[in-house]
Amino acid sequence: MVRTLHKAGIEVILDVVYNHTAEGNHLGPTLSFRGIDNQAYYRLVDDDRTFYYDTTGTGNSLNVRHHESLRLLMDSLRYWVTEMHVDGFRFDLASSLAREFHSVDRLAAFFDLVNQDPIVSQVKLIAEPWDVGDGGYQVGGFPPLWTEWNGRYRDTLRDFWRGEPASLGEFAARFTGSSDLYQTDNRRPIASINFVTAHDGFTLEDLVSYNEKHNDANGEGNADGESHNRSWNHGAEGDTDDKDIRELRARQQRNILTTLLLSQGVPMIAHGDELGRTQQGNNNVYCQDNELSWVDWERAREYQGLTDFTARLTRLRAEHPIFRRQRFFEGRPVRGQGVDDIAWLGPDAQPMSDEDWDGTHTRTLTVYLNGRAIPDHDDLGMRVADNSFLLLINSHHEQQRLTLPDQSYGSAWHVVVDTAEPEHHDTSTLEPGAAVTLVPRSLVLLQSVDGPR
Repeated sequence: MVRTLHKAGIEVILDVVYNHTAEGNHLGPTLSFRGIDNQAYYRLVDDDRTFYYDTTGTGNSLNVRHHESLRLLMDSLRYWVTEMHVDGFRFDLASSLAREFHSVDRLAAFFDLVNQDPIVSQVKLIAEPWDVGDGGYQVGGFPPLWTEWNGRYRDTLRDFWRGEPASLGEFAARFTGSSDLYQTDNRRPIASINFVTAHDGFTLEDLVSYNEKHNDANGEGNADGESHNRSWNHGAEGDTDDKDIRELRARQQRNILTTLLLSQGVPMIAHGDELGRTQQGNNNVYCQDNELSWVDWERAREYQGLTDFTARLTRLRAEHPIFRRQRFFEGRPVRGQGVDDIAWLGPDAQPMSDEDWDGTHTRTLTVYLNGRAIPDHDDLGMRVADNSFLLLINSHHEQQRLTLPDQSYGSAWHVVVDTAEPEHHDTSTLEPGAAVTLVPRSLVLLQSVDGPR
């Protein structure tokens, strides 16, 4: 399978769960490690070693303080690389692997073993940078070589598009690759795995269709799963025939996917989100191997428009290096240019004021991405250049009018993405100073007619 995927140009990232086993807590079955050497393979409570120290929520945690556990873990990683040729790993609840004692420690032996290993250190290493123990939320806290699921990106994007009061600075940091989390370690934008949905939690369709989780089918009285989902049903809980609500939900899905695929960092889309996959509001379907968690291909055909829209976005990202910068924006002119590598403009096309940045209700803005100020070089050592882009955003519940900036930013622009009109084919150009009206909760991406220089 791996060989076949490689032939198709697809890398294989293996999701590994080294933080716990199926043996559960002290009441669980004895299947393997408990019967071999319980205290070597499991973290036990110091005061009463009958019980297990659990930071995973499963009843047990692997004992990463013991050399036999670490040897097993590293042998497994090397096997998957050398024998199965996978391209990297995503580590479930990775914070648990860094708890040699109580706290998460970025100097833990596990990190040292990975960093010095001539095989494992050369593949992609992706952390789910949290667990359920005290101090387990470690987004931005993993050492160099590691990339991370950016939970702060997820939360910020969900809140921004549902209209929650929030700092515009937080949105700007997440959109530009989260330099506040990764730059101090000399990591680059690819350290941020940007996502809004994943295998845990709501699907994208459910994120815009439910205010509350609906996990009754799991048999735990709806007590399982996350209760604070930062979701919004847009006026009706679950399925509805209301045309306006359905149109708004569809536009919000396009808003989220567009923002995700235009952000600096590595975009991650949960399987089926481009197909309108729903779990009927269930945000914890690990125990549901049935129609609730499967892809409904009949329904998917009804969402062909969303699939095509997502494909256009991925193609746009692949074709334009401005959305895949290898280094963070600097927010200042580059190579003597008079225009910054990125600019944040208000509806009047003027730079954002301190009041705009500090306010909690700024919902309309323009982001300028300078394609002539990319500090990257291609494989032949040539400087990378691209078209410039303007991203016009309106997450307000009312329509807004935005003015395009002057000609120093670009001599003419044309629309390449409009989430309010996903099949937009207008090839006319817009001049500097032109006014653009955005419908409520929508965004428009403009590409400069001026080519790369």
